[in-house]
Amino acid sequence: MHNLLSNLKITINDKLYVKNPETSELGLNILKNSILLIDEIGFDAFTFKKLGERIQSNESSIYRYFENKHKLLVYLTSWYWSWMEYRMAFATINVSNPIEKLEKAIKLVTENIIDDNTTPHINEEVLSRIIVEEFTKTLMTKEVDNENKEGFFLVYKRVINRIIDIIKEVNPNYPYAKSLASSIVEGSLHQHFLKNHLKTITNLSEKECATDFYTDMAKKILL
Repeated sequence: MHNLLSNLKITINDKLYVKNPETSELGLNILKNSILLIDEIGFDAFTFKKLGERIQSNESSIYRYFENKHKLLVYLTSWYWSWMEYRMAFATINVSNPIEKLEKAIKLVTENIIDDNTTPHINEEVLSRIIVEEFTKTLMTKEVDNENKEGFFLVYKRVINRIIDIIKEVNPNYPYAKSLASSIVEGSLHQHFLKNHLKTITNLSEKECATDFYTDMAKKILL
């Protein structure tokens, strides 16, 4: 899978950017350092001015790539879910056993992420922390319905739909496949958040992984 992912070309909704950041050195630098800066100071404190200072470029140069920081965050989260979708497709494509396929899919969306060195401008380990901490900010806005119509969250929904299809393979009669799949993905992010900040209300730790919990839950529901 690693060799296949090394040739991966991720395509992002072109409505999220003014100029494709992956077409220039400056654009790649914007992506790389926006991830690092958001991880360091949080999305609320993040500004294009601070990013410009970090990369030693004018703030106006960043606006040539992104209209605002919200669209930049949606771009980064879309990149993450696209990367996740490719990983899931490669991991399950030759798996015929539905239960094994479900186990692999759950593992991918719940495990601790390690940086993929085939994408030097994107640190997936750091980006995954942003997903845990900030992803809900892309959804919980007054513009979510319009942005959904524009396809901003299409790849995120595709990841969940892949899991829905696998759940239906495991148990075609289970009536809540959509709710279970979205609960696994969203719930895992929440459990990782609790593990990082509110440790007393989760069983998760460095030893107790979200993968074990959600695999156990899914099997007890479906089998």
